[in-house]
Amino acid sequence: MAQQNSCDKAATKTWTLAAASAAPTTPTLSATSRPASPSASAPSASATSAVPSATATGPATPTASATSALGAWPTPSGQQAVTSTIEVSGTYDGSLKRFYGSGALGSDDQGEGQDPLFTLADGAVLKNVVLGTPAADGVHCLGSCTLQNVWWENVGEDAASFKGKSASATYLVSGGGAKGADDKVFQHNGAGTLTIKDFQVSDFGKLYRSCGNCSTQYKRAVVISNVKVTAPGKVLAGINTNYGDTATISGLQIVGDSGKKIKICERFKGNDTGAEPTSLGSGPDGTSCRYTASDVTYS
Repeated sequence: MAQQNSCDKAATKTWTLAAASAAPTTPTLSATSRPASPSASAPSASATSAVPSATATGPATPTASATSALGAWPTPSGQQAVTSTIEVSGTYDGSLKRFYGSGALGSDDQGEGQDPLFTLADGAVLKNVVLGTPAADGVHCLGSCTLQNVWWENVGEDAASFKGKSASATYLVSGGGAKGADDKVFQHNGAGTLTIKDFQVSDFGKLYRSCGNCSTQYKRAVVISNVKVTAPGKVLAGINTNYGDTATISGLQIVGDSGKKIKICERFKGNDTGAEPTSLGSGPDGTSCRYTASDVTYS
């Protein structure tokens, strides 16, 4: 230890420290230990790992949800001819058997007024059914109903028609798919809201149509979510804005439509006279056609 007896600047009172062999060791180790400290390097590694993790998680979530619930087209477990409409109340599980029209239900044309293969009472559930060819007029829902994992191999007049008269009627199409609809897949003649989710459709005219010229008209709504569409096709959803219809669309994947010819949402002026409805345009408007460009992907 050294001690200086005053604080003046006399040269005789100036100290010179000579380097000892051990002296540099201490500052050198101290200087080295600071940048090499684990606490300094840890935040750097943490920050680096957090960024890719957040980036990867962001886009991965919607991509996964867009296709996660879409199953492969099923192989029917058997088949059954249907000569008269099957009336369903409660739950009917077809065990993925193929049902096809025969006799009076053997038509496969676009004629109006055909009988369906299945008629569902209010609150009924139809599940695990494959509709083959011919399919006549598909399925009729007389009130609220659920179509779960139902597949149309070749749509006849319509795949399904929804006819409930109550504004509170709710119809759910969950899973399944449809091919070969010359015109409409889902025809909404009654009141209420139809939800179509986790569904796939290809080679069709319109996936959904709110009746444009029924003798009795209603305010109708459709919600379309997580649907895979394979061209060719014409319109995803057709609604009547003069009756207050709405179409809410999200998670839509369109395949093979490089020219973007399929209209996502088309607005019509409907009527109750039987005349052809007038098209008013298409595309999102935030009021009737509710979706944005980010709700639709093309591949």
